[in-house]
Amino acid sequence: MQKQLIECVPNFSEGVDLTIIKQITNVIEAVEGVKLLDVDPGKATNRTVVTFVGEPESVIEAAFQAIKKAGELIDMRKHKGEHPRMGATDVCPLIPIANISMEETVAFAKKLAKRVGEELGIPVFNYEYAASTPERRNLAAIRAGEYEGLAAKLAKPEWKPDFGPAEFNAFSAATVIGARDLLIAYNVNLNHTSIRRANSIAFDIREKGRKKTDEKGKAIKNEAGEEQWTPGLLKSVKAIGWYIAEYGIAQISINLTNIKETPMHIAFDTCCERAAARGMRITGSELVGLVPLQSLLDAGKYFLAKQQRSIGVSEAELIKIAVKSLGLDELAPFDPNKKVIEYVMQDKGAKKLIDMNLEAFADETASESPAPGGGSIAAYCGVLGVSLGTMVANLSSHKKGWDARWKEFSDYAEHGQQLKSALLHLVDEDTAAFNRIMDAFGLPKATAEEKEARQTAIQQATIYAIQVPYRTMQKSYESMPLIKAMAEIGNPNSVSDAGVGAMCALTAVRGAYLNVKINAQDLKTHPDVMQLLNDAAQLLANAVKMEQEIMAIVESKIK
Repeated sequence: MQKQLIECVPNFSEGVDLTIIKQITNVIEAVEGVKLLDVDPGKATNRTVVTFVGEPESVIEAAFQAIKKAGELIDMRKHKGEHPRMGATDVCPLIPIANISMEETVAFAKKLAKRVGEELGIPVFNYEYAASTPERRNLAAIRAGEYEGLAAKLAKPEWKPDFGPAEFNAFSAATVIGARDLLIAYNVNLNHTSIRRANSIAFDIREKGRKKTDEKGKAIKNEAGEEQWTPGLLKSVKAIGWYIAEYGIAQISINLTNIKETPMHIAFDTCCERAAARGMRITGSELVGLVPLQSLLDAGKYFLAKQQRSIGVSEAELIKIAVKSLGLDELAPFDPNKKVIEYVMQDKGAKKLIDMNLEAFADETASESPAPGGGSIAAYCGVLGVSLGTMVANLSSHKKGWDARWKEFSDYAEHGQQLKSALLHLVDEDTAAFNRIMDAFGLPKATAEEKEARQTAIQQATIYAIQVPYRTMQKSYESMPLIKAMAEIGNPNSVSDAGVGAMCALTAVRGAYLNVKINAQDLKTHPDVMQLLNDAAQLLANAVKMEQEIMAIVESKIK
């Protein structure tokens, strides 16, 4: 069964004294099964955003210990900062990351809230998906009045905490715990220092918008006496303006609560448009905490498309374009390895073939170890083949005189990048499949039960070791129509590159087929394996025919 993973992003009301923050993160890291991903302190806001991830029970234990430690160390009576806040641990959201539903995450949020309220005596309000009433779903509504207004708020029956005492604790105050979708905390930088003018852009873009006023600036109300609002431009966006003395600039502080509805690059571009309309300029932006990889990839593609350039470039290049276009490196260097969720979660100790340079990869292959072997090399031949086809597509999209066709070739290049990524994964997966077989053979076989379990494990590992090179065959063959198209309609100066790509792709299919056959030797009568062998033989025949067609086109163009 796959592990359930949730992320926790508590915000602590301390961003200056790093020794306090270190004591809080120490108790998080002390919990087994939790990985601390990011610690992002802000001096002007006097607030630190911490991000960690793990299995649910471990995460809520770490969150409890962090809230407890913050309640012991952070004195809210002395706290001053630019960011709204109402407690030592101001807010503590849980976010479903993998193999867990929002409903399950809500249950864990309430379990944590109950324990904090009962064991620590801290008033707790639940928000977002864990909210007990619609009025408590919005964090801003719960936090209205902040720390200074909390005593009066707790005295009102309608603001009785969901857990913990309805009593004002002046030292640690209250906290908000909930379950929410992935949120990106994102600040956009302005070329001035006015909070009022930063707010004017924030009100333009945020979903809530701004209050309707008459000519004298007085709020317009309806018949029921309720203030009226003009909605903003962007859905699922919360925003305010503030001044950050640390940087000497005003910022639009944005929370993107649904990045499918409003991605980061749309928020940035809309800020640019509204700033320009008001005679201001956006100079860059900054991420608070971590960002999903896809957000940066989407941003990179968005800005390339605006320039009418091919989006079929590498992951690293897309990130580079996103960082430069959004100005994410204006205030501090931007390191994707420290800011992208997927990169931070990678096992840094794992040795990957695709991370080696060419010489090291060749040396590893030539060593006395049986892996990497022909399967990994076949997959890498497929990588080289589709990479050449993708190169021709990118060259064609930028060819002088072919400007109107940039999108056509960009689509080919993007597909090529997807195939390249799949084949790169298979380079290492083939070695992993071999190791799985070795592990199965190493299982104990003293008892009849152990022998049966060992035999089952060997069979399952062997079938997987057949499936991996078969996938290499599939992906390499899928690259051949792209390569053929580039030979036919691509930049004529690169037709020989398409030819080499076709030969690499066929080599990948042939090589992987050999691995399918040799790994299937002891399971030829297994029905699933028999089908795989038949499909693989047909795939090879198709690939041979396709390579011949491509080479005929190439030869016809090289006189």
